[in-house]
Amino acid sequence: MLVVQASQGTAKVFTDPVASPTGFPFKVAQLAGTYSDAGVAVARTRLCDLGYLREAYWTDDGKIAYRCPAEPESSYLTKGGAVEQTTGRKCLCNALLANIGYPQTRADGVAEPPLVTVGDDVNRVAAFLAPGHDSYTAADVVTSLLQGAAEEAKPKADTSMSVSG
Repeated sequence: MLVVQASQGTAKVFTDPVASPTGFPFKVAQLAGTYSDAGVAVARTRLCDLGYLREAYWTDDGKIAYRCPAEPESSYLTKGGAVEQTTGRKCLCNALLANIGYPQTRADGVAEPPLVTVGDDVNRVAAFLAPGHDSYTAADVVTSLLQGAAEEAKPKADTSMSVSG
């Protein structure tokens, strides 16, 4: 779906300033049925069960523990986190695994939604697509880049005119 949109120049990207639990902005493809869809985000039960992006903090008894702004708010607050850090946070750990075909399926049968991250130049994907195709390979990209480099390396024709006297 995204490649088709990009090849038509209609793919949309939103720089989400709060999606990541780490606080870094993420460029997110706006796709129905993914975590970028407000309805999907609201329907997902907040959970941090992978914990790859957790932050360390000191407990009151001097031990190191971990929390994540994307976990249930009550858990995060109990661990000393600030409520304003939870607003809009998404579980990137689960979403990025869903992107590559490894979504966790919850006990209720619901699979974790993907969250497709892309760059602002996503609509330039068409340059890598062969006519009539809606997918491309790394080899297609390398070929395209090499063709571009070869064009750049060609000597330019001298179009200036000199007049000899």
